[in-house]
Amino acid sequence: MAKRLIPSLNRILVEKIIPPSKTTAGILLPEKSSKLNSGKVIAVGPGTHSVSGNKIPVGVKEGDTVLLPEYGGTEVKLGEKEYHLYRDEDILGTLHD
Repeated sequence: MAKRLIPSLNRILVEKIIPPSKTTAGILLPEKSSKLNSGKVIAVGPGTHSVSGNKIPVGVKEGDTVLLPEYGGTEVKLGEKEYHLYRDEDILGTLHD
């Protein structure tokens, strides 16, 4: 079984961030209160090539926190963890503190 996945072309491997379901005081949060579909970039592919042959790099880098579409991506399971593969153009944006 594979331990590491290196995405090809303009693909991005993302681990989805699961929001906490309760506060530190123990109050249960409703599911809709923290509905931000985000993830952490684990690995990126080398990029793709344009029609003229120029290399087009991927727009995010490893470690970035990104905003993901509600649907889409390919689910990948490596060991016990679940990841999702997205194309670079499917990423909606990056999140910053």
